[in-house]
Amino acid sequence: MDVEKYLERICYDGPLDRSIGTLRGLHRSHILTVPFEDLDIHLGRRIVLDQDALFDKIVERRRGGFCYELNGLFAGLLREIGFEVEMLSAGVAGPNGFGPDFDHMALRVVLDEDWLADVGFGDSFIEPIRLEESAVTEDATGLYRVNADGPNRLMSRRDHDEPAEGIWNPQYRFSLEARELMDYQEMCVYQETSPESHFTQRRLCSLATETGRITLTDLKLIVTSNGVREERMLSGEDEFRSVLAKSFRIAL
Repeated sequence: MDVEKYLERICYDGPLDRSIGTLRGLHRSHILTVPFEDLDIHLGRRIVLDQDALFDKIVERRRGGFCYELNGLFAGLLREIGFEVEMLSAGVAGPNGFGPDFDHMALRVVLDEDWLADVGFGDSFIEPIRLEESAVTEDATGLYRVNADGPNRLMSRRDHDEPAEGIWNPQYRFSLEARELMDYQEMCVYQETSPESHFTQRRLCSLATETGRITLTDLKLIVTSNGVREERMLSGEDEFRSVLAKSFRIAL
């Protein structure tokens, strides 16, 4: 892996020692520069879970991706730098419970204490959160904690303006068993081909900003800045591609 080129892609020029400060910096830079997107699925392009293919797409062609792609490649970067990283299988919370194993990929980074890293979950924490049970991590996007859930762990989120006794919303449930990239292949095929997958039902491109988030869902553009949300419908495909180029620096 060309680490220097990857770091240029995510606009990171900070230290590269094996520390939580470096992990935070890399994670934050990745979240703010590489969009969460499923556009290849709607272009009929197969998602290839291979480090070289992911590097070509995300770094060389300056695209984004969904969880298997973004976290899969980020794990490779962290390992190249010297971090101990494990891929984790997660099921995303939904109205009918949690998704199946390998529904989502998150990362465990082992330092003096364990950290949960995730650059592929869309609207979530900007910097990694502590994996210590019941420890609360405050992030610009909200409060996060990880609790035991039988043999698994549950990551939950609470808004900043919620009272201390407010509701914690489940985000995903995950196992601490270390996985390999190809373990996600079957679910990746499902996500990109099944009519039941929400990735096949609409085009999505979303990127965190310093003040909020910008999201393009089909022809709906949503911009949130400093807590103020604005949305509008685009005029058509020409404006869709114009927004992709201007706001996400993506040229299809």
